[in-house]
Amino acid sequence: MSESTLNQVKRIIAVASGKGGVGKSTVSANLALALAAQGQQVGLLDADIYGPSQGLMLGLPEGTRPDVANDLLQPVPAHGIKVMSMSFVTNDRTPAVWRGPMASGALQQLLMQTEWGALDYLVVYMPPGTGDSQLTLSQAVPLAGAVIVTTPQPIALLDARKGIEMFRKVEVPVLGIVENMSYFICGDCGQREAVFGEGGGEAIASEYGTQLLGQLPLSGHLRQQSDSGHPPVVSDPGSVSAEIFMAVARQVIGSMSEQAPTGAPVIRIVED
Repeated sequence: MSESTLNQVKRIIAVASGKGGVGKSTVSANLALALAAQGQQVGLLDADIYGPSQGLMLGLPEGTRPDVANDLLQPVPAHGIKVMSMSFVTNDRTPAVWRGPMASGALQQLLMQTEWGALDYLVVYMPPGTGDSQLTLSQAVPLAGAVIVTTPQPIALLDARKGIEMFRKVEVPVLGIVENMSYFICGDCGQREAVFGEGGGEAIASEYGTQLLGQLPLSGHLRQQSDSGHPPVVSDPGSVSAEIFMAVARQVIGSMSEQAPTGAPVIRIVED
């Protein structure tokens, strides 16, 4: 771990999923903000080299660029957290044509050449899947834990299992499951309906001996807030979604309080 960039970061948490389109971008941004709202010093790394989204989620202007000091990137402040994203250092076309090794190298540089300073938590928004970028991060730094995002759909749960299995193989504890799009509440009649099925997040948490951290509704308002750069934790703290994110953050803090702060990386591949 770079002595000059990560030595003051106490814990690094990955937010991951086995597939795209499950709401991991929204969960990553709002979890980071919810941790900060509870008095933690927080950084957020957008590790999706091919499709960075956290700048948009946090309302940072297009074309945002980080300052550079002493040959290190300075994270961009947003709502009280420190943010770094590949979108800050490339244009929209560059990442899409990179091969796997190039993307992995870029991710390591982004992580190690950013001056994070003193942080209680560095939340890492992972790209979907279980490929090069996920393994690079898992083996390059000592992850304190991972939060898995899924939806109740069987195909999403199948891919969530793959993500959990990957973290188990590199001995990274899974802190819990966040189930997105769990239910829809009719605006006219108030009836609650499980559009994509129900019980999946709870079942997979039980299967792997972890916890269901929260269930987020299928909400057009939440989607609009995310797309417009107004995350509910800061723009609408009294909303149902914001309260769920705050509860998820409290559980993460509780889980982390039982662990020692992150030390030097010791990663061992475990074969079943």
